[in-house]
Amino acid sequence: MTGFGEARTQTDRLAAEVEVRAVNNRHLKVTVRGTDPYPMFEAEVEKVVRKHVHRGTITIHVRVARQAGGVDLALNTAALAAYLRQVRLACEEAGTPEYVGPLLSGVLALPGVAPEGRSPGSPPPDEWPVVEQTLTAAFTNLNEMRREEGKAMAAELLALHGTITGELAAIRTLLPTVTSDYRTRLLERVRQAVGDSGVAIHPEHIVREVALFSDRTDVAEEVTRLSAHLDQFAELVRKGDEAGRKLEFLIQEIGRETNTLGSKAGDVAISRHVFEIKSALEKVRELALNVE
Repeated sequence: MTGFGEARTQTDRLAAEVEVRAVNNRHLKVTVRGTDPYPMFEAEVEKVVRKHVHRGTITIHVRVARQAGGVDLALNTAALAAYLRQVRLACEEAGTPEYVGPLLSGVLALPGVAPEGRSPGSPPPDEWPVVEQTLTAAFTNLNEMRREEGKAMAAELLALHGTITGELAAIRTLLPTVTSDYRTRLLERVRQAVGDSGVAIHPEHIVREVALFSDRTDVAEEVTRLSAHLDQFAELVRKGDEAGRKLEFLIQEIGRETNTLGSKAGDVAISRHVFEIKSALEKVRELALNVE
């Protein structure tokens, strides 16, 4: 399901902004972009995503504006002074005072002078709670939009369910006449073939052939199972609680029963209705791939 959600959080130390975009995908795929270091923590972000979304291609933009604080700018002045003295002393003893300036330009990078950077293994502990809160709010807004789309998809799925149910009802009305129509056609063909040849038509032969045809084309079980699957389908759509995977399974079963029904029916009129069921079922299958 598609959707868009955004949220912002402002504290005295930072401003966090999160945008979430979702497009249809049968599986869950998460991509994180934005302010460093959050693109490196896709796994941590995905843990939050899975609490709200289970399917779709999710693109997340995280933007963090940090306000410099005194603690962020604190230097180890004792270590800095010691490095400066040692650099000057070393250059004087070596007789190369001209190297003092270039060497001192990199003194801030020496160990212990500047505050240590954040650990690369996890999100910044002082920022992550704010970003996580903002991420959760963005997904709440995303799901509001997805719920509206879900209502429209549910209405379409139920409309297609009505189409399939109507075609199945038409097939039910035709089933009692299939055998008798075949018997009539068979008798007519035999009479035309025999004609004036004087060959006798044995009723038991006709009865045997009709009985074999009736056994081959008996689709009562398929119709019953198909009807049960359609009832489950409508119930799942109306319930709407993580129905995507279950719908896909039911659609496979409906398709299997429909194919068997079409191959066994042995009647042109029934085949037309089977074709309409398959056409509607293909639309259902495409929609169901986007249902969570």
